[in-house]
Amino acid sequence: MNFTKTKKNDFRSRNRKNRSSRAKKRPAGFDLNKLINAPGTSHEPIQDAPQRKFSDMHLQLPLAKNLSGRGFDYPTAIQDQTFEAILEGRDILGIANTGTGKTAAFLMPIIQQLLSGKEFQSLVVVPTRELAQQVQKEFFLLTKGTKLFSSCFIGGTTISADYKLLKKKNHVIIGTPGRLLDLVERKALPLEKTSVLILDEFDRMLDMGFVNDVKRITKAMQHRKQTLLFSATEDGSQKSLVADILNKPVKVKVSTGHSISSDVSQEAIRVQGKDKTQLLIDMIMQQELKKVLVFAETKRQVNQLEKKLSQARIATGLIHGNKSQNQRTQALNSFRKNKIKVLVATDVAARGIDVADITHVINFQVPQTLDSYIHRIGRTGRAGKKGTAITFID
Repeated sequence: MNFTKTKKNDFRSRNRKNRSSRAKKRPAGFDLNKLINAPGTSHEPIQDAPQRKFSDMHLQLPLAKNLSGRGFDYPTAIQDQTFEAILEGRDILGIANTGTGKTAAFLMPIIQQLLSGKEFQSLVVVPTRELAQQVQKEFFLLTKGTKLFSSCFIGGTTISADYKLLKKKNHVIIGTPGRLLDLVERKALPLEKTSVLILDEFDRMLDMGFVNDVKRITKAMQHRKQTLLFSATEDGSQKSLVADILNKPVKVKVSTGHSISSDVSQEAIRVQGKDKTQLLIDMIMQQELKKVLVFAETKRQVNQLEKKLSQARIATGLIHGNKSQNQRTQALNSFRKNKIKVLVATDVAARGIDVADITHVINFQVPQTLDSYIHRIGRTGRAGKKGTAITFID
């Protein structure tokens, strides 16, 4: 596979170092005032909803039944505009924000081909554990009642469990870059015959320092026939890398990279000289704040906020990079099932949290980048529901 042989510990250390050094190179700040109280003015509108129904797309019966059973009659724009091109084997460059159905956009045509009798394996690479689990869940829901299988490989789980999963038949492999390459290095995950590569949340992967990991994965797939790359933003600095990965791609852009849903009401609160934590507690106590996602910049601050909120008898959970996968999954499930009112998180959760009924997102500080801000507030106002994003400004 043309991989440079390294000791396993050296390999993990190098990955941590690469991600750490990349994370320190943050872009300059942005002007929040240009966004606050101006939803819908800073972006192009998402293109018109598709006119055709799923019933017009000649889907295999099990896939059609699973979509219908979940109440889905129409594809989203990104699903509608990429479906045939993916079936034709074309490379795809898809630019669309979170909440626009990107996961199903790449899973549906893959499942359609597999149900048609075509034999191939796909690899889905995502930046975070939560997003990997979300893709795994979506695949399960779309393939219910079929004999199609997938496995998910993320940090925080045991290697021995991964080995067992890899011995089974997997039509789709899903994972985060570090764990996937760890398995490749151990010769447990051969990628030479994997023909389809999906890179989801590509911009986020680069932000998190996975650029070299992505290059190593693409190099390992010696018989790659198709690559699907999805990103919320389109950055000129990524052009050469994208050109190296994709071959004459079909470009589908259903929104600009810096779009904000008109369903999200944005507010800013100046907190200079005030007790920010007490202000947060008082705000969350209000009845209209039913399900709240609070973002803080550091793991330490997340821990502190969770402790203070819990002491105020507010049902609160937390997720950040130092929590085990079981702890993170448990906190997310509690949030989804309304067992807790508040989830406090670092940016690790800005993408990958798919909870339809978050009423409020609160930024405890102004995020350091525009991209981070947009993806944070994109956790509310989803699936046609209204949401509110509140940012504390020192």
